[in-house]
Amino acid sequence: MMRPILLLTLASSLLAAPAPLALVRPIISDSEGGAAFPKGTDYVPGETLFFSCRISGFRQTEDEKIHLTYSVEVFDPAGVALVEAYKNDIMDEVTPQDKEWLPKIQTEIPIPTLIASGTYSIVVKAEDLVGKATTQLTVPFQVRARHVDPSDTLIARNFGFLRSEDDEHPLQKAAYRPGDTVWARFDIIGFRYGPKNQIDVGYVVSILDGSGTVLWTQPDATTEQSESFYPKRYISAALSINTQKDTKPGTYAIGVQVKDGVGNQTYETKETFTVE
Repeated sequence: MMRPILLLTLASSLLAAPAPLALVRPIISDSEGGAAFPKGTDYVPGETLFFSCRISGFRQTEDEKIHLTYSVEVFDPAGVALVEAYKNDIMDEVTPQDKEWLPKIQTEIPIPTLIASGTYSIVVKAEDLVGKATTQLTVPFQVRARHVDPSDTLIARNFGFLRSEDDEHPLQKAAYRPGDTVWARFDIIGFRYGPKNQIDVGYVVSILDGSGTVLWTQPDATTEQSESFYPKRYISAALSINTQKDTKPGTYAIGVQVKDGVGNQTYETKETFTVE
């Protein structure tokens, strides 16, 4: 007769067990307190995400106090931190009238401009200093970015001539008339990094005629010298050359000399266009 009573007591004890510490209701939106983006949304470089979630299953002291600490980190597909970790703590009093209230974690996540496409991750860690418990939540999100093939050495990729500065796609035929402005855009990748992801990349542009004779050379190099928390994957470069109205029809070339000051690398390329 005692066994059923014992089983009933054990079942009641299990049902009454408090919920474990957990991170719940993650949201990515375009503003603080905004509605969540639909599942499967692609984000773009340069965008700022607003992330939030809640903490459940925390414990209280006898005088109804809570003490929680947490961190939010963001990683690229290779596990490299995208931004500095955000850390904070929550100390508050939670009364019986607040039984539905859950502490909120919220922060902004700026996506760097020169990154690759792929699956990135928001990793949230929380610790309950009263309940002596920890928990973690990983929230993946997708970034859609321009494709620039990687390189182990310095190189200029995706060179394209344009009709105007704002053109998104290169010309199929790089042909201009005398007096036109020749626009071009390319990417530099494969440079090395110094301390604090320092880069020192410069390039010089020259104009050559059909025989290879240099007609003009840029007097000063265009340089990119900077540091950043997240390493710049590539550099997007642009140039423009004004032709004269009396420019003779023919084939010409833009020569680009690139130098990596940190990695002590150089690279040269020549791209042809015509004046008709």
